[in-house]
Amino acid sequence: MTNRSRDPRAELVEAGARVLAEQGPGALSARSLARAAGTSTMGVYTHFGGMPAVVRAIIQEGFGRLADELATVGRTDDPVADSVALSLAYRRAAHRNPHLYRVMFGATEPADRQIGLYTLRVARDLVPRCVAAGRYRETDPWVLTRQGWCLIHGLVSLELAGFYDDLPAADAEFRRYFENFAIGAGDTPDRARASVAAAFGASSR
Repeated sequence: MTNRSRDPRAELVEAGARVLAEQGPGALSARSLARAAGTSTMGVYTHFGGMPAVVRAIIQEGFGRLADELATVGRTDDPVADSVALSLAYRRAAHRNPHLYRVMFGATEPADRQIGLYTLRVARDLVPRCVAAGRYRETDPWVLTRQGWCLIHGLVSLELAGFYDDLPAADAEFRRYFENFAIGAGDTPDRARASVAAAFGASSR
């Protein structure tokens, strides 16, 4: 993942994300943000001009880090395994930035939501590869991508909220869901299991 330089603006973004994730939108103000970041309210306005710009920067930072993590996934000759690998990268991004993850999907501005869709374009581009390889039936790539997004986002959200007892149990659950998703998209059970196993094996190395 790309290293992002630390600066006052970045510190404010991190602090704002923590406040939002831990205390909710009502707790975020210039004063609470300045206190959490160890700076002054003047610093908040100097760097952002106001609180709406802070929230937008938090959302953009979250999706930027997600894009960085997705970019670490290489291309293999198995597009279904690549698709699962992207889901695992999504999971890693959430675990590495849980405070940002809890905030970034609360985007209310159309432009902010478009950032999320743009970030997931890499997953959308995998669908035609899966179809061409005879693994998935012909389908609307964005429809299938959103379905997959709902799956991984829901699983990760439950995991971060503590609804899985331990990592091995979560891994086993994730594997079954990924296999079922691929089968539902048109893959055979044997090929789906092999691809999911390959993606998990690669992520553990």
